[in-house]
Amino acid sequence: MAATCSRSRLQFLLHLAQDNLDFRLPEIKALLALRGKPFLPGVNFSEQSPFWCLDGLCEEDVRTITARSVCAKSAIELWGHGKTHSELKTSLLNYPSENMLPYMQKDSTYKISVDTFNKTLLFPERIKRIDALEYLPFEGTVSLKTPEHIFVLLEDYGTDPNNIPEHPNYIYFGRWLADGQRELIRSHSVKNRHFIGNTSMDAGLSFIMANHAKIKKDDLVFDPFVGTGSLLVACSQFGAYVCGTDIDYNIIHGKGRSSRKNRTWRGPDENIRANLRQYGTEKMYVDVMVSDAAKPVWKKAALFDAIITDPPYGIRESTRRTGSHKDITKPPDGIYVESHVPVSQAYHLSDIFTDLLHFSAHHLVMGGRLVYWLPIYRPE
Repeated sequence: MAATCSRSRLQFLLHLAQDNLDFRLPEIKALLALRGKPFLPGVNFSEQSPFWCLDGLCEEDVRTITARSVCAKSAIELWGHGKTHSELKTSLLNYPSENMLPYMQKDSTYKISVDTFNKTLLFPERIKRIDALEYLPFEGTVSLKTPEHIFVLLEDYGTDPNNIPEHPNYIYFGRWLADGQRELIRSHSVKNRHFIGNTSMDAGLSFIMANHAKIKKDDLVFDPFVGTGSLLVACSQFGAYVCGTDIDYNIIHGKGRSSRKNRTWRGPDENIRANLRQYGTEKMYVDVMVSDAAKPVWKKAALFDAIITDPPYGIRESTRRTGSHKDITKPPDGIYVESHVPVSQAYHLSDIFTDLLHFSAHHLVMGGRLVYWLPIYRPE
């Protein structure tokens, strides 16, 4: 790690996916905070841009971020940049040679990739751009299949697909370090998940929430509206122990009608634990149980490192809690009616969030994070 931090004037470039724009900056800041590093953007930083220059980091910091981020597509060690290829050349020639030469030795292999944003280049155009980099002192052998070092030329053509300029707005060149974890979105897609419900959280958003919560190995994470456990799956992937509650008996026990097309009833092994088993993280499963979030059953103590949840909004899933407005005769203490099903009543959105914040204040450890979805009306 010391070797990766010792070279001078290092700057890094994150290439981000152009989706979930509102969540990219909080995710990167949270992952940097896990390393104890601040977010120090380069000059001309734009949150809406797919390319972010970052200062004050070392290679190990960047590799750690990309090992968790689902918003980042890749990261490079930035060697040069400019508005034109002429400016790029000047920038590259001014880059410290001691930072370049270790990756350009005669006994090394390399390849150069050309990536563009908002424009597709034909193969001859890509080759032309690679040939134009002949001023760089590459001495190794080109290897397209198994290169030791990968170098990337990135061209940014703006974000308007209806107004693509002839020439790029900005150009970057550097050494590829790592790809982000976009593959997790595909591998954990709810389309292929063993146990799903009507409102199972999208895989990408689940991992973003886990990153916002700064989940670490051996953390204890709780979801008070656990549903089919999508958030628990994401947190367990990052090494956290997971548990949850839900008022719906059928969901917790994997019973009732299936949410899958052409399936009438859930199978015998459709449950949250089976979801974690599917992804090889069953050992991180603590337990789930039927419980009313409005009436917590936990002792008053700081128990959880993070609380991550997607409360019901009453649109696709009803919002209910135990209780009744009617006068109900309760049996004497110590006497329980067999197969008793508690009466439920509407659980208003304002009450849900009040209870959630109150519960989190009592049960999160110091520094623990609460991450939840809040429905908003954008025009307001």
